[in-house]
Amino acid sequence: MSDSLAQLKRQVCAAVDEQSESLINLSRRIHAHPELRFEEHQASAWLAEFLEQSGYAVERGACDLPTAFVARIGNGAPRVALLCEYDALPGIGHGCGHNIIATAGAGAGAALAQVIRRSGGSVVVLGTPAEEGGGGKILMAKCGAFAGIDAAMMVHPAGVDLPAMNVLAIATLAVEYHGKAAHASAFPHRGVNALDALITAYNAIAQLRQHIRETERVHGIITDGGQAPNIVPERAAGVFYVRAATEARLEKLKGRVLGCFRAGAEATGARLEYHWQGEQYSDMHTNMPLASAYATNAEQLGRRLLDLRDVPASVTGSTDMGNVSKLVPSIHPMIAASPASIPLHSTDFADCAASETGDRAVLDGAKALAMTALDVLCREDLLAEVRAAFKP
Repeated sequence: MSDSLAQLKRQVCAAVDEQSESLINLSRRIHAHPELRFEEHQASAWLAEFLEQSGYAVERGACDLPTAFVARIGNGAPRVALLCEYDALPGIGHGCGHNIIATAGAGAGAALAQVIRRSGGSVVVLGTPAEEGGGGKILMAKCGAFAGIDAAMMVHPAGVDLPAMNVLAIATLAVEYHGKAAHASAFPHRGVNALDALITAYNAIAQLRQHIRETERVHGIITDGGQAPNIVPERAAGVFYVRAATEARLEKLKGRVLGCFRAGAEATGARLEYHWQGEQYSDMHTNMPLASAYATNAEQLGRRLLDLRDVPASVTGSTDMGNVSKLVPSIHPMIAASPASIPLHSTDFADCAASETGDRAVLDGAKALAMTALDVLCREDLLAEVRAAFKP
């Protein structure tokens, strides 16, 4: 590393420390006001305002999404994108710690604003709504938000530090069965039980799980099971996730899952309606040279990153960052914000996301992202390796 690059890295880390109180307050504020997908009006506005105060030109409501934004600073290439997520989960708030993701990304952007004239190139901070099922990044990609980007990065909180994440492709299936109502005691023979159809399909899926791969998942909920116990349910509905290691494997599994739902209709006489809902998320193509640069920077902060090979293949998730990774070189590292025993998407993890450990993840995440962005902006050798390793 050249002396000048090392100096720039020290400067961005110092900038994060100087703004630590503001960053922690921003993270805690987002955490205290959880907003669901596409409804993140407060979080989006707070982040946009913070970046404007840091010198960015901010476009609010970008890509025809009211809670998306695009913030830009600098000129020309290389061009690095920092991604912010800020939607919460129903019922448990920031149980995925998106307040940390958002603030780490914005904090890295603010730190880079102080050195962008010396580093050259440009930085784009993207406010990407609705990661939890809405596919905000995919929608933004469709309108060209990632055009001209040389590298995209974000950091996600977890129970351990990792240079990358095991990511599964995912599709969302909404199903409805339509039967015929009847008095459940006096005239059950005149009814067609839509709930029985859905339960039959649910049990068929449970049997299917014995014969799918370790990296495949099917899980869901019943959203409508009828209106009263003494009425044969004429409608039943549910939402299910189907996941697999690759999009090709996902397509095969989707067909098998639909077979389970068709079996429910065949067994009961109820009529099945279904549709694949929203955007389909891809598996992740982690750019390894970029991930290695992030790991080196995170380790300089005292973080000890596990080797991804030591993480069981069954420990997985899904993200629309996977779709981004097939458009531009991308990374999605994990930063410890809780004890390893606490799972994501839990109330316990939500508590950790607004704890001292969560605050430290905000600051270290901002520093590691800023230093990795500087590697891309200042190191022609790394940029060449990143481009060579990119597999659309």
